[in-house]
Amino acid sequence: MHERFRYRDADEIIGKAKELGFDLPFSYDLTPLLDPLTIDGFSIQNRFVVQPMEGYDSAHDGSPSALTKRRYLRYAEGGSGIIWFEATAVSEDGRSNPGQLMITGNNIDSFKSLVSETRITASKNGFKPLLVVQLTHSGRYSKPEGKPQPKVASLNPILDKTEPYVLSDNDLLRIQDQYIASAKLAEEAGFNAIDIKACHGYLIVESLSAKERNDSNYGGANPFSRFRFMLEILDRIREEVPGMMLTTRLNISDCYKGGFGVDKNDQPDFTEPMLLVEELLKRDIWLINISMGSPYFNPHVTRPFDTPVPGSPVPDEHPLNGVMRMIGSTSLFQKRFPEINFAGSAYSYLRQFALNVGAAVVKNSEASFIGFGRNSFAYPSMPADIIRFGEADPSKFCIACSGCTRLISNLRHGGCVIRDREIYDTELKKLFADGK
Repeated sequence: MHERFRYRDADEIIGKAKELGFDLPFSYDLTPLLDPLTIDGFSIQNRFVVQPMEGYDSAHDGSPSALTKRRYLRYAEGGSGIIWFEATAVSEDGRSNPGQLMITGNNIDSFKSLVSETRITASKNGFKPLLVVQLTHSGRYSKPEGKPQPKVASLNPILDKTEPYVLSDNDLLRIQDQYIASAKLAEEAGFNAIDIKACHGYLIVESLSAKERNDSNYGGANPFSRFRFMLEILDRIREEVPGMMLTTRLNISDCYKGGFGVDKNDQPDFTEPMLLVEELLKRDIWLINISMGSPYFNPHVTRPFDTPVPGSPVPDEHPLNGVMRMIGSTSLFQKRFPEINFAGSAYSYLRQFALNVGAAVVKNSEASFIGFGRNSFAYPSMPADIIRFGEADPSKFCIACSGCTRLISNLRHGGCVIRDREIYDTELKKLFADGK
């Protein structure tokens, strides 16, 4: 059953995990989180990752706004080894909201400025983060003007709210070209790496599960046919944008009927995701960011919370079950593919104990990096505090209240309504005033 977070010390949270049948990894030694690691020739200073949480605050043309810049400069000062920039659309019709970043030839200078200032700010504070840009097409969840304009690789009766447009093979080839054009612009902007986003119900991960897509080069019963769209994008970027590190944020299970990485009973089945990672390894993909579920359908899977967004159901599982699902599933991939460096998710729910759990996970080689999305909104300087003072401030952590999710789900500027009240508490009050 679902419960709120009430753990005052390590014994209480470890004891609760045991009560639920879990052996929660836990270490009082946090130094594994500060170990450097070299990937593809790039030296990464520590094991912290700022996860790609959208702020929904770009200018209308997709360029970073002053609020966008504020967020990334806070991350730059915060000391994480990797700053994984949020979803950046490859086309106007592929944007998930009117405030989603989109890189184009017309706004490339604004991205150059953002990357440069992020790097300079980090350097002034003694840090040199790997800067990853996440390229995406929102597919089913496209809302370029704030209203649904779904474009899908295949139909899904449990997800389709309206009749979506089913993309043809020619449409997919056109979208491939958009990915390549955006990748070239990302290199010009100065990013270190390109993530081809394949998670959370968006177009790429949906193509991986398009079993009902018939008479197509990009679907059907054969998993390698379903992998083809994603792998062709990666292959083309490798050929046309040589020298860029490539990665992906990958859903290893959608955890819903008809999704990627699920069995006939809608439970996680990693057979096909493992096959896909084998193909990624063949392509010299040395960094993969693991996720599961969908923020639109089952947000508790990757973002266990205390309080759901108003109107959303309370999940019939304890939040620690979600945490352990992510840790255990990521560990399976890390153990199976030790050459690849995997970043894990769902740590923000654990508050200050995330550091102890993350340190144990890294020490046990169950993941190479520990990712923080909501907590990066709330406490971007957490890694810097550990580096400088040997500890973090428990009063600054995310409390998993779903306030940021509530803003984002209503297409408002996203951030922490508790720890960053200057801006986001005001946004929440505007939401209340609108009756939402």
